[in-house]
Amino acid sequence: MGCFAANGTCQSLLDLTSWRTKLPLDEANSKLSPRGVSLSGFVCIMHGDGAPIERGLLQSLTDLLSFRGPEACGIWSDGPLGMGHTLLRTTHESKNERQPADLEGRYWIVSDARLDAREELIDELQLENRNVCSNAPDCNLILQAYAAWGAACIDRLQGDFSFALWDARHKQLFCARDHFGIKPFFYSSIGPLLVVSNMIDCIRRHPAVSRRLNDLAIADFLLFDMIREPGATSFADIQRLPPAHVLSCEAGTISVRPYWTLPVRAPLHYTRPNDCVEEFRELLDRAVTDRVRTNNVGILMSGGLDSPTVAASAKRTLARNGSAGGLCAYTEVFESLIPHQERHYAGLVVEALKIPIEFQLSDEMGLWKHLKGTNIRWPEPLHSPWSDGGTEQLRQVAIRSPVALTGFGGDPAFSCLLSEHFLQLFKKRQIKRALAGMLQYVTAEGRFSRLYLRTRYQRWFGSKNQAPRYPGWLDQDLERRLSLRERWEGFMRAPARNGANRSTAYEAIVDPFWPNLFEGYDPGVTGIPVEVRHPFFDLRLVNFLLALPALPWCSDKELLREAARGVLPDAVRLRRKSPLPADPLVALLQRAESAWVDSFEAVPELGRYVERRLIPKVFEEKDAWTAWIHLRPLSLNFWLRLQ
Repeated sequence: MGCFAANGTCQSLLDLTSWRTKLPLDEANSKLSPRGVSLSGFVCIMHGDGAPIERGLLQSLTDLLSFRGPEACGIWSDGPLGMGHTLLRTTHESKNERQPADLEGRYWIVSDARLDAREELIDELQLENRNVCSNAPDCNLILQAYAAWGAACIDRLQGDFSFALWDARHKQLFCARDHFGIKPFFYSSIGPLLVVSNMIDCIRRHPAVSRRLNDLAIADFLLFDMIREPGATSFADIQRLPPAHVLSCEAGTISVRPYWTLPVRAPLHYTRPNDCVEEFRELLDRAVTDRVRTNNVGILMSGGLDSPTVAASAKRTLARNGSAGGLCAYTEVFESLIPHQERHYAGLVVEALKIPIEFQLSDEMGLWKHLKGTNIRWPEPLHSPWSDGGTEQLRQVAIRSPVALTGFGGDPAFSCLLSEHFLQLFKKRQIKRALAGMLQYVTAEGRFSRLYLRTRYQRWFGSKNQAPRYPGWLDQDLERRLSLRERWEGFMRAPARNGANRSTAYEAIVDPFWPNLFEGYDPGVTGIPVEVRHPFFDLRLVNFLLALPALPWCSDKELLREAARGVLPDAVRLRRKSPLPADPLVALLQRAESAWVDSFEAVPELGRYVERRLIPKVFEEKDAWTAWIHLRPLSLNFWLRLQ
């Protein structure tokens, strides 16, 4: 588990667990699929030794991806290469989409792709004398781009995508994953065999792929809640293509390389403040428009600033498209488990935007209660002791729409440390600018209530126990063999300076927490036919936001507050950043019904990783970090039991 600095405070990843949705939907809920669409997924098999594809095996792996019938399933094979695909239609352009798709009988593709900046890409392709229609599906644009520029096409693609493309003339398989890892991509290379898919369970079904676990990946889960080794999965025979990487296979040789790293941009400064606000609004509307290419959209919304700002942009976008009534908000709330104000503030937002809202009441949750009475299994270990709210929200969204938007990305993109900002100014002897910034900061509307003096005091002088700690219950042989304590200490150190305008924001954006979170929203994991999209992770918007100085725009998200003027109610616009006043996990541990967590029966496989007798009791524990850390073995135990 890690944290990132945001406006001078440290936000625990625990704050985001209620939004993580990694629990598959059981078959009883398959009727929720809107308009009969099937889940998106792809698989590609390549035999480097020239052996022909077994079409029966290819069909069975493709059927595994479809989940709800074969209406939108397709397979194609040619000698040693085979592709399978199931389709989730989430854009107007995908109405006539069919995959596997081909171009000129030479290039074939299977993908899960949604491209940004389509018009610009189409213009570039037409300059290359490519015959491209404005309503071409995104997968066809990728084919055209590859035909025009070869592997260099990846430098011209923006959006959320993972794909496998076969160049029949050169006998090359070219695969890629998007910049921020929003779309998953996995592969297994065993001898001459290469299997790729956007779903781990699909690859696991291939008979050549073993069930062996990756001990370092499991140890990472117990230490950090997620795998920190780039390219690893929980299985020894399956790898994960990292974000912003391409994989190519030619003549039996596989190569993996990065195609992009987040650039460090020069700071942006505006003579007229309104110019900055207008540019932000324009970039956000572009990002949302590219993600709202359908008539009905859900927004997973809180009562803060980030997701309501996205909601307001989505409302503008849908109104321009003649679908003003196609937006609905979904908000998780508590009424008795913990104090909670999101119902009130989210209600103010939807009243101002004139959109409907559905509340997900989570007071009746219990520790791992969502597992009882269901046949749930998830691809990799997941530490989510109490939260099922996000999954239920997606079930609600699926009734109306195949697309949901989030506000994720606002916190990391606006992260800054004012102490670092002023220190840099003083080092450059820009004293007047520093003093002017201080004055502007303390005199902004409602600023005094948003100085976060108590938060800053606790951060500087408060208890140091409220932080990640190394667990004492790891298996000693595992610990020594993998040098786990040294590994943990290495990841806990502060990152090296990156030279960015706001180094905390840069590090927060590239934190591997985000691809891990995005994968949890993939339909292949949730089992729910909803594609979740994150406008703040638009490449154009990220580049803009990371170039902004801490003052006046980033501290306390002042740019969002200015952009929301006259759009969101002032009670929301001027609301101070408000993490949950109490932790739901701690509240649940005070209930008598939670006493069982200290006496759970460990499966034999858990002993490879954990000394069961050394796990401290957590029932009635009141420290959130302590409880969170010592419940990880129980989460792993649930996962191992279902393997």
